[in-house]
Amino acid sequence: MVEVTLWGSLGAIAGGKSKVEIEAKDIRELFRKLAEQYPGLEPLIDRGIAVAIDGTIYRDTWSKELPKGAEIFLLPRLAGG
Repeated sequence: MVEVTLWGSLGAIAGGKSKVEIEAKDIRELFRKLAEQYPGLEPLIDRGIAVAIDGTIYRDTWSKELPKGAEIFLLPRLAGG
């Protein structure tokens, strides 16, 4: 089980939760379970969400393991110019 902080609009889409606990071993499983529990997150996951694990941001590294006790943040993709 890992605790994940949902940053910005992600928390609002997850019913106003800023933190959730998910049983997941890697980023791929984390995204799959989040999409199952909070279907509104799936389009954002498909567009791209950055995952910060202990201060290091991972993008497109879905096989990265989630260490127990790690600080995990999900950050929506920023758009603009």
